[in-house]
Amino acid sequence: MKRLLLAAAVSLLTATSAMAQTVYLVRHAEKADASADPVLSEAGQARAAALSAALAEAHPGYIFTSPLQRTRLTAEPTATFHSAAIEPVGFDGGSAGHVAAIAERVRALPDDAVVLVVGHSNTIPLIARALGFAEAADMPECEYDRMTMLHLAGDETHSQVTRYGAPTTCP
Repeated sequence: MKRLLLAAAVSLLTATSAMAQTVYLVRHAEKADASADPVLSEAGQARAAALSAALAEAHPGYIFTSPLQRTRLTAEPTATFHSAAIEPVGFDGGSAGHVAAIAERVRALPDDAVVLVVGHSNTIPLIARALGFAEAADMPECEYDRMTMLHLAGDETHSQVTRYGAPTTCP
């Protein structure tokens, strides 16, 4: 009987962990200039490639960006590698509307979805909070290397913050 209960518990734990969404949140890579909708700089292109390498084993099937090209250009190497489509999400309703729309789209995905969200220094922490990571730190304008990974399982959110690509330093 104990073996049967142990097998059932292991099976339940395995099924539960397999049913968690995994969401990767990153800010767009370094931009070429301060214009309204710039392309990526050389460092930004290298960071976009580093993001693809960092997510090579993650297999994101869904990619959300803002409508600005620096987010799309950051996501493109990953999208190409995994044959995933990039879905831009607009700013209807301003930043708050954008954050709500991203969170809504993520929550509507299958329970085992792997998602990449590429946003901005002012939206990525807000998206993390909207998805249940209440302690998500604000992001300074000079930070490009933070990757936040969330596991969403029902009402529970587990988080891990890592770095990828070349380290960025903020004054």
